[in-house]
Amino acid sequence: MKITRGQFIKGGLAASATGLFSLGSLRSRLNAAEPPTYPGKMIGASHQLGHLLRQSNLSRASDELRARVVVVGGGIAGLGAARRLMRAGIEDILVLDLEEEPGGNARSGVNETSAYPWGAHYVPLLTEEARAVRRLFEDLGIITGKDARGLPIYDEYMLGFEPKERLFRFGRWQEGLVPAIGTTPEDEAQYRRFFSLMNELKTQCGSDGRRLFAIPVDESSTDPHWRALDMLSMEQWMGREGFTSDLLRWYVNYACRDDYGTVFSETSAWAGIHYFASRNGQAANAESDDVVTWPQGNGWLVARMAEPLGPRLRTRCLAMRVAVADGGVIVDVWDANESVARMIRAEAAILATPRFISARLLPNAIERMDPSSFSYAPWAVANITLDAMPEGKGAPLSWDNVAFDSPTLGYVVATSQELGMKPLSTVLTAYWPLSHKTPSEARQDALGRSLDEWQRIFADDLLNIHPELSGHIRSIDVCVWGHAMIRPVPGFIWGEARQRAREPLGRLAFAHSDLGGISLFEEAYTHGVRAAEHVLTQLSVNYDSEL
Repeated sequence: MKITRGQFIKGGLAASATGLFSLGSLRSRLNAAEPPTYPGKMIGASHQLGHLLRQSNLSRASDELRARVVVVGGGIAGLGAARRLMRAGIEDILVLDLEEEPGGNARSGVNETSAYPWGAHYVPLLTEEARAVRRLFEDLGIITGKDARGLPIYDEYMLGFEPKERLFRFGRWQEGLVPAIGTTPEDEAQYRRFFSLMNELKTQCGSDGRRLFAIPVDESSTDPHWRALDMLSMEQWMGREGFTSDLLRWYVNYACRDDYGTVFSETSAWAGIHYFASRNGQAANAESDDVVTWPQGNGWLVARMAEPLGPRLRTRCLAMRVAVADGGVIVDVWDANESVARMIRAEAAILATPRFISARLLPNAIERMDPSSFSYAPWAVANITLDAMPEGKGAPLSWDNVAFDSPTLGYVVATSQELGMKPLSTVLTAYWPLSHKTPSEARQDALGRSLDEWQRIFADDLLNIHPELSGHIRSIDVCVWGHAMIRPVPGFIWGEARQRAREPLGRLAFAHSDLGGISLFEEAYTHGVRAAEHVLTQLSVNYDSEL
């Protein structure tokens, strides 16, 4: 029996079913002989600038600016909030971002070979509940119309091209990411039972008429029976339900690491099931498991949302303090471009920042913020430029390529969307969620590694499955995300901390993907729109909700 990941949208690669893998094996191979060095650069969040938040002797503001609305954070949530405000006629806004470029973990890069993502690289077909994102996709031409049945028509050139995925195991490639070679009758029986259950849950609704597992998360059913799954780990739930197949458990663990950066023993069962049961997007010209993607991943979306902002978007600007006062909001900012501190007075503001950053900006509200309940997964991403294409026995090169015994998540081919002749060079984006240690330990370890060390790890991992690429690596650029995404640990999705985090403080609203408990484009954008509409209400601006 062959089940492809095309039946369940993008899965993950990672460790074994127990969540264990050996970095020692990588290190032993690295130390066996001095490997070649590679050109490249290392990027990441602006830690030095960001750590100014911890200092108490920051410069006092030397001048003052005014804006009707200030948005702190230029990731997807912040850009979505700014876009919604401008659609409602609010032009006097400022969007402040710490980095040199906006986008957060949806940023991208480009070299002479191709554009490539530094993080998020696709969005699945939209569910009915993702109303705000659907409006965005229509505005940007991703959805070009509807057929006679009312199903959306997606731009064919933005839908992921075939083949979509393959798995390397036993020295050869197979189509799809669910292990299909060497399975036992018991493995196959458990595959059928597991995926049949997930398909049933895709359409099942609770007593309130809502789907059990929806995107955005807060559109899901409120039935206590199903929400109680949030208190179990995905590993515990699989054991309770008799899913004992090592291959199935490997795949589910892999999926949790891929979408959440967290092994399945530390992932909420509700979140683990949500991965499989929430994707029910339909289209007139695509299968329900298709995705929209670009060479630069979701950086394509970032560029189009940021462009209309023009000078309203200010990068390398660190928000230092935020205060709600005098019927408005005051934001103290350090502008690293000019090395000057400024005070911005606004009628309203949106903090589109991770919860631990928001808490530092609002020290007087630390008890209400409860940042300790929010846990973030660190990631490492490498963009590997080649002057030859990967090969291999079995299934052909795909958009997403995974090795069963690798500690990484494999690689995505940036040039897979190219039309015409087969390219002679490419960029591979390799992903590694650092879930082998606690987040704080993995974060410290990751940030302590040099560019050369990271290059050796990613090169060794690639050449282990593609020895034919030896001598064909032209550069390896690396990005380390210390707080890449929120971790949906047991009890977080439907816990009090996340629910309280959504509550605004008067004319100060909050927006970030971590407020949804799952780091998805749809969550970030929807929370941005929700925060913007709260501000519109506070400012007595009439609008038709996009939610």
